[in-house]
Amino acid sequence: MILNDFYTLTCKEETRFCVRLSDATHPIFQAHFPNNPMVAGFVLLDLSAEILGIEIVKIVKAKFLKHIAPLSVLWFDIQTHEKTLKIRITQNEQKVAELNYEKR
Repeated sequence: MILNDFYTLTCKEETRFCVRLSDATHPIFQAHFPNNPMVAGFVLLDLSAEILGIEIVKIVKAKFLKHIAPLSVLWFDIQTHEKTLKIRITQNEQKVAELNYEKR
């Protein structure tokens, strides 16, 4: 899978989890972009679904607000409403992305 060795789960609680991303040598960073490595938005969706053990059925909203570089530490705060998840992603207490999606 594309996420192999991309992140390390450092903390997982009921409504939040934390990951540390790999360095710039990971293929994800090589593809997006070689001279300015950053996380592609879809990777945050895949990463959250993998850690939560769910399948995304529909993306309701996805906002990507800041550049996420290699070795970043990200917090994913989760609000669940029946089949919908709202995830706020922060780095150094600043919001970098927000994801809303329906799960199966």
